[in-house]
Amino acid sequence: MTTLAAHSRFNTGIYHGKLGMWIFLASEIMFFSGFLGAFIVLRNLNIELFTASAHQLDKVVATINTAVLITSSLTMALSHLALERGEEAKFRLFLTITIVCAFGFLGIKSFEYATKFSHDIYPWTNTFFASYFTMTGFHALHVIGGLIPMIWMLGKSLTKGYPQSMHHRVETLGLYWHFVDLVWIFLFPTLYLIF
Repeated sequence: MTTLAAHSRFNTGIYHGKLGMWIFLASEIMFFSGFLGAFIVLRNLNIELFTASAHQLDKVVATINTAVLITSSLTMALSHLALERGEEAKFRLFLTITIVCAFGFLGIKSFEYATKFSHDIYPWTNTFFASYFTMTGFHALHVIGGLIPMIWMLGKSLTKGYPQSMHHRVETLGLYWHFVDLVWIFLFPTLYLIF
C-alpha cells in the first residue's frame, strides 16, 4: 500500500509537491511583475520625485541585506544536498544558518523601516515610498512564509529526525526560497540602484 502510494506520487515524472510549487511560483511571478510594471510606469511619470526619494534609501544597508539573503540561498541548497546524502547533522547546520540569515534579513529590513519612520517617511509620504513599502513589505511576508516550514523541518529533525526519503520536501521548499531571493535581486536594483 505504501509502495503504491509512493509510486502514485511520482506518476507525472515530477514529485507532485514540486510540480505544485512550480505552478505556485508562476502565479507569484505574475504577482510581482504587476508591482514592478506599476513601479516603472509611476517612475516614468514622476522621475524627479522618484530620484529624490530613492536617494533617501540606504544602499549600504540594502547591499548587506542582499548578501545575507544570497548566503541563505546557498545554505538552503546545501541543506537539501546534505539530507539527500543522509547527513542529517549537516542538514540541521545548514538549515539553521538559513533560518538565522532569514531572521537577519528581516531584522535589517525592520531597521531600515524604523529609520524611515524616524525621519517621518511613511507609505503615504509619496508615490515612491508607497511603492517601496508595498513591494518590500510583500517580499518580507514571503520571507516569513518560507521561515515557517523551515522552523518546522528543523524542529522535526531535532526531535524525531528528518527522514532522508523526504528530501524532496526540502528541495521543494528550496525552490520557494530561491524564488524569494530572485525577487529581491530584482527589487534591490529597481529601488536602490537605478536612480
